[in-house]
Amino acid sequence: MLNFALVGCGRIAKRHSELLGYNQIEGAQLTAACDLDESKAKSIGDRFSVPHYTDMHQMMQEQAIDVVVVLTESGNHARNVVDLAQYGKHIIVEKPMALTLNDADAMIRACDNAGVKLFVVKQNRFNFPVVKLREALKQNRFGKLVMGTVRVRWCRTQEYYDQASWRGTWGMDGGVLTNQASHHVDLLEWMMGEVDSVFARSATALAKIEAEDTAVVTLKFRNGALGIIEATTAVRPKDLEGSISILGEHGTVEIGGFAVNEMKVWNFVEPMPGDDDVMNKYSVNPPNVYGFGHQTYYEHVVNCIKNNQRHLVDGLEGRKSLELINAIYESIETGKEVHLHFRPKHCKLGGSF
Repeated sequence: MLNFALVGCGRIAKRHSELLGYNQIEGAQLTAACDLDESKAKSIGDRFSVPHYTDMHQMMQEQAIDVVVVLTESGNHARNVVDLAQYGKHIIVEKPMALTLNDADAMIRACDNAGVKLFVVKQNRFNFPVVKLREALKQNRFGKLVMGTVRVRWCRTQEYYDQASWRGTWGMDGGVLTNQASHHVDLLEWMMGEVDSVFARSATALAKIEAEDTAVVTLKFRNGALGIIEATTAVRPKDLEGSISILGEHGTVEIGGFAVNEMKVWNFVEPMPGDDDVMNKYSVNPPNVYGFGHQTYYEHVVNCIKNNQRHLVDGLEGRKSLELINAIYESIETGKEVHLHFRPKHCKLGGSF
């Protein structure tokens, strides 16, 4: 049994703590919880009858922990991961892994030096329709890729941003691209391949925050295909969709719903056995935007650790979408097309720690 501990007990910790605390992950259990705000740590600790802390170093020293899950503010991920790596325990970090490329590199280096695995949470990669789409791509069913599009049309009211002072700030969070849409940016790049260049525009339409709540991005991939990212938290009055569409010379697939969990289109020029069942089998919309992927993600983590398997989203893989997001912000600030790979000069996101 692997012992998991949480560092950071905010909004997303509810999902993580329920999976681990209610023993929904075979071979994993919740051992402790930590937050600088003792009331938050105590709430999770009391709910699942585990010790709670306000000092993560004390927790690491006193508890038998195999994996620590970093769920703090995005701007603190790098500092926390680097500090925790010294204990020689595997680390899971929520998205985005960091806000700057320098911080991401520091995290990767610290974990490599300590000999621990670094897992970046990208649970949408494990959604059943997404896995099916990836399978079709690997089978080359699309042929030449033409266009890939992701749409994040969600609702985040001012009340959401006001719940924590760090939300929507450049130093600790970023806007819709870094926070809500980071999963979808990752999916698009994972499906379409490496990005050659981006051009982007953004607006702060409804929310009173430093960063953007609305953005549109055009992409050119190295394989010649084009892409679009449409992201906003200014949908009212409720979430509309989180979706991805892949278009190729031999087929088209669209996954929608509001958590990339509902197969909408599965059309190929050359049919294969099982195609007729895809729409029914892969069209389950989850009860919330978190979807069902976290459970499969944790099962993947447990398998990787116990069997020393290569993990799907390590630090280097998590860095790819972060670099793309930084390039998007660079384009927004300069008003110019930005080519990857690059080092940001005008991107406002994050700061060195």
